[in-house]
Amino acid sequence: MMTPHSLRIGIAGITGRMGQGLVCSAREAGFIVTGGTCRQSGTKITGADPLMNNLRLVRNLSDLLADVDVIIDFTNVSTVVSHAETLAEAGVPWVLGTTGLTADDQRAVNAAADHIAVVQAANFSAGVTLVLRLAREMGAVLSGDRYDAEIVEMHHRQKVDAPSGTALAIGEAVAEGRGTSLAAVRVPAREGQCGVRQAGTIGFAALRGGQIVGEHKLIFTSATEQIELGHRAFDRRVFADGAVQAAKWVVFQAPGLYSMENVLGLA
Repeated sequence: MMTPHSLRIGIAGITGRMGQGLVCSAREAGFIVTGGTCRQSGTKITGADPLMNNLRLVRNLSDLLADVDVIIDFTNVSTVVSHAETLAEAGVPWVLGTTGLTADDQRAVNAAADHIAVVQAANFSAGVTLVLRLAREMGAVLSGDRYDAEIVEMHHRQKVDAPSGTALAIGEAVAEGRGTSLAAVRVPAREGQCGVRQAGTIGFAALRGGQIVGEHKLIFTSATEQIELGHRAFDRRVFADGAVQAAKWVVFQAPGLYSMENVLGLA
């Protein structure tokens, strides 16, 4: 019978910055990293950190699944549908951190969750999980007709999507608390003659520069007060550690779509 410390983890996108962090986090937690996917297959990956040595690399996710108990996936949105289908067919649990999904992508994830346990999160840190929970509660209390909600985020200059998946998740939490959907109230970055701010909308601003790992701030402003809720990540390892925690948890769950609130025992 599998125990938490015999857990065999495969990592999609293992040679990227997040992938390498996941290798270190998983091994430091005492788990077995069997290998991962990358653009060029081979026999090992080497680096300054000895934890990165002698890992099996494959190009196709299906070639990895015979030797894993769970897949952690922080790859590109273009892989989501194929990974969903492959993992569902193989019966391998999935920890998914890829963001920017389309409606079709999300339907593929939901369909996979009918067959396997999936933990999906825009951000795997415990702090952000709590921020999302608080954002939902604050949205329910601080009504849109009295409190304007704005979300500001800043990331490193290499980040290709905006707003960040975490910023959108915060917006979704506020909208959910207010009994609506983010699609119905979202206002993208403002520019030019954009008119006065409409009550009940949720605004976003995305900043990019340097090597900032991730900063998010939710701001509620009324005519008489302002409340701010924020989170700042200093190291990508906080996301890797959370994803490994999710991997340890998800392998013992029935098929379904789960969040980090489930992993942390908050839902």
